[in-house]
Amino acid sequence: MVLLIHHPVSAHSRKIRLIMAEKKMYAVLKEEEPWKVSDGLRKLNPAGELPVFIYDGNVIAGVNAISEYLEEAYPQPSLMSKNLCERAEIRRLSEWFDNKFQREVYTYIISEKIYKRYGSVSAPNSRVLTAGYSNLGFHMEYLDWLAERNNYLAGDLFSLADVSAAAQISVIDYLGDVAWNNYPNAKIWYAKVKSRPSFKDILKDNIKGILPSKHYTNLDF
Repeated sequence: MVLLIHHPVSAHSRKIRLIMAEKKMYAVLKEEEPWKVSDGLRKLNPAGELPVFIYDGNVIAGVNAISEYLEEAYPQPSLMSKNLCERAEIRRLSEWFDNKFQREVYTYIISEKIYKRYGSVSAPNSRVLTAGYSNLGFHMEYLDWLAERNNYLAGDLFSLADVSAAAQISVIDYLGDVAWNNYPNAKIWYAKVKSRPSFKDILKDNIKGILPSKHYTNLDF
């Protein structure tokens, strides 16, 4: 049995779910609240972070470790290029969204609007949110620039870079915080990505007590 411990609000969890869906893998999903880390989660991952991937008693923790395992263990369809330079670019962009976007946008917006709501039960800090929205604008401009140059973010083919970006963007988009009309190339890219069969379950995600934006499930938004 394959078990994935995740949460719909976790962008890193969404990334692993998208990879598994692209590779037509199936797993039992178990939700764990990221704002209230349990002792059970810490036993599986001392960092206390999602996601955690478990198969046949083996535990793999952390988005990078899991994504590399899945790509190596299930190489078809590949989410990496055979070209070494293209592989390097895919890794660079994946790291950009997994780490830089997560740190500069996700942590500011999602932590304030969702983690505080259910974790500390406190009001969002408007200054932190303002900084997060400013950072989001910078990242969206870069995403728009990448989408203008390429069919997909790292080149002609859909890759792990697109998965990493879409996982992060989809959580922000759930809240309706992306001004898509300001980023027409990024909007076209995201429409292509969210139209993929692997995205179907992501669009069904529901965050308790928070309705998705009106266009969240619309493929022609």
